[in-house]
Amino acid sequence: MDHPFGIDFGGTGIKGAPVDLEVGDFAHDRVRIDTPKPATPAAVAQVFEQIVGSFPASSTPVGVTVPGIVRRGVVLSAANIDKSWIREDADAIFTEALGREVHVVNDADAAGLAEAEFGAAKGRRGQVLVITLGTGIGSAMIWDGELVPNTELGHLELDGAVAEVTTATSAREREGLSWEDWSARLTRYFRHVERLFTPDLFVVGGGVSKSWEKFGHLIEIDTEIIPASLQNRAGIVGAALVAHRKAGLAD
Repeated sequence: MDHPFGIDFGGTGIKGAPVDLEVGDFAHDRVRIDTPKPATPAAVAQVFEQIVGSFPASSTPVGVTVPGIVRRGVVLSAANIDKSWIREDADAIFTEALGREVHVVNDADAAGLAEAEFGAAKGRRGQVLVITLGTGIGSAMIWDGELVPNTELGHLELDGAVAEVTTATSAREREGLSWEDWSARLTRYFRHVERLFTPDLFVVGGGVSKSWEKFGHLIEIDTEIIPASLQNRAGIVGAALVAHRKAGLAD
């Protein structure tokens, strides 16, 4: 059985695998290749070709995460990637490069969809906010299982600065913050988002979610908050799900 393919494009590595959407996990082990420098669309497309070419030939759709705002396949921001991406029709570029239908999605949105469909937020109704903590802060807003794209809640102003600059995992590492001090910043951030959106559930993703027991209980907010369960698989799984749905293959 052919499976849709997911590619997670990050600042240091590009990872891809076919995804079994019956179970929400990789159908085969993923392939990872270092992100080229500079990571222009053309250079990244060549890496995508290598990754997809590592698996048997297929015509199934490909989903790709991008760390930026994506509107109808066009990349509109590039906070942590090469500025040459801005205004590029990534759907068209990668569809031509791979010879397969390709759909691009914001990386946090992909992770959020995966968590809502297969992970920590599966079966949860109402408003779920999936917040990914890493180099920056990504966000995905899910309403009754449907994505409201490009929320970019890491770019909210908090204490006179962009929230992700002072509160992302990178800030904790850069400043050598203790888990307690970092959690105090996270509490201020989540309280701010809580006031603005009144969600039913927060799901915290990103690599640091593996250390949830060190800081999760220190975040003092009213809303239920839990760690993501798919961890570093979420981007690939969510990208494949987006491609599957946009290709009109959903049941």
